[in-house]
Amino acid sequence: MKTVQGTAGLPQDVKPSVATIGVFDGVHVGHQMLLKKVVDEARARDAKAVVVTFDRHPLELLSPPDAPQLITTLRQRAEVFEALGIDMLLVLRFDDRLRNLEPDQFVDRVLVDALGAVHLVVGENFRFGHGGAGSVEMLAELGKERGFTVEVFSLLEGAGGGDGASQPAVSSSLIRRQLADGDVEHVAEELGRPFRLEGHVVRGAGRGRGLGIPTANLDVPAKVILPKVGIYAGWMEHAGERHPAVINIGYNPTFEERDRPIVEVHALDFDGDLYGRVIGVEFTHRLRDERKFPDADSLMEEIRRDIARARDLLGVG
Repeated sequence: MKTVQGTAGLPQDVKPSVATIGVFDGVHVGHQMLLKKVVDEARARDAKAVVVTFDRHPLELLSPPDAPQLITTLRQRAEVFEALGIDMLLVLRFDDRLRNLEPDQFVDRVLVDALGAVHLVVGENFRFGHGGAGSVEMLAELGKERGFTVEVFSLLEGAGGGDGASQPAVSSSLIRRQLADGDVEHVAEELGRPFRLEGHVVRGAGRGRGLGIPTANLDVPAKVILPKVGIYAGWMEHAGERHPAVINIGYNPTFEERDRPIVEVHALDFDGDLYGRVIGVEFTHRLRDERKFPDADSLMEEIRRDIARARDLLGVG
């Protein structure tokens, strides 16, 4: 997959294309089915499968207080797009110039002139153009005039609580709520994979190593959402290797007070130096809430129980 920043960098062989447009935060199972439809339609038409997305969430410019924290970074989304068979990712800078394009201007400049789109696949609530004036119906009418067709894709129902009751449709908003509840198991169902954080390992207080349980402190961008404060089991990935891990999202209340949660990862059966390296952390199970302990010995006893339970849940000895 080729990633292109702005329409000026698009190669001519991008035309004709089958395209979709959106943020696709999380690239959840609903997104994935839509994207597979894009790929299938592109292959059937001997066209390129293209995703059009933005360098930031549009609400960061349109209404900053309402801008959500991200489930996935752009790089993470690109990895999933490529795995699904997308040929090209077009990243548009979401600025005043783009936001002020009228619907027909956006269609002409991006979809027709830049991409040579012959078919579009969009979600049922898709809006485009200045002030969200463009609807799916308008897009279809513009397509008739300009020579492309439009297919509307309905969202999937969510995994929900598993009790057979009607559940909300899969959405990025639903996944953010589940992460806020620490419900990483259902998040994995909605994403089709475990929730993952990525970042550089930075130096912490070194207290974990002093206690015999070294941790890697993960520097996560502030705009990326964290699961609810607590202790989790999961996996740490580095240099192509996966290690079972216990992960703490919290304020470290036994030793200090903090304004923002930190992400501490204790990789089991691993003793390498990760400082300055980029690692990935997958969350598979929530173990417990974070608690303040009366002393270091009480904390260590609880951590040993966390490690034993994590080993059991992850199926490692």
